[in-house]
Amino acid sequence: MFGLRLAAGLMLAGVCVLAQAESSVMLTGTIGSRAILIVNGGAPKTLAVGETYQGMKLVALQGEQATVESGGKRIALRMDTPASIGGGGPSSAGGNRIVLPADSRGHFMTQGAINGRTVSFMLDTGATTVAISAADALRIGLDYSKGTPVQINTANGVAAGYRLRLNSVRVGDVEVYDVDAIVSEQSMPFVLLGNSFINRFSMRRDADQMVLEKRF
Repeated sequence: MFGLRLAAGLMLAGVCVLAQAESSVMLTGTIGSRAILIVNGGAPKTLAVGETYQGMKLVALQGEQATVESGGKRIALRMDTPASIGGGGPSSAGGNRIVLPADSRGHFMTQGAINGRTVSFMLDTGATTVAISAADALRIGLDYSKGTPVQINTANGVAAGYRLRLNSVRVGDVEVYDVDAIVSEQSMPFVLLGNSFINRFSMRRDADQMVLEKRF
């Protein structure tokens, strides 16, 4: 009986490992009837309707909006707005290199995760730590009230915040652990990927891409 339970457990584990991982995708531009997509933080890829890249199929393209399909799910994309799609299963996190193409405004955006929950990041070398709005913190289940209260100097003056440590921060297949962060009560459209994350990497600008190589 024990052997049957063990075998069943191994089968379930196998299903978990083989489950399709959630993918990140962003529409960064169009060329005629083709869309320029960034999939899982990689280099930009130009696709025509009906073509597939890394499991991501372009279903429709109209103006500055596109529809893609992956893992049997469809999602509508808006220009320069990261999104996630797929099965949501676990994927390998043993990578060491992140490539972030610039969007049309020159910002480096990507989809990622904090403590396993999906967020939209913007790379910000001017931010001391990873910076999260209180709304995003609540959405991903982060109890920031247990953090240390701090005062944050912003462009709009001094704001209240909380300093805490994140269990993990992940971009693509690269994951780092025990990352310093601040939760701000001010509204922010993205999570700022600041120096408490960036300092774990060597960083270089390569044309319109930012390349981060993991150091530790």
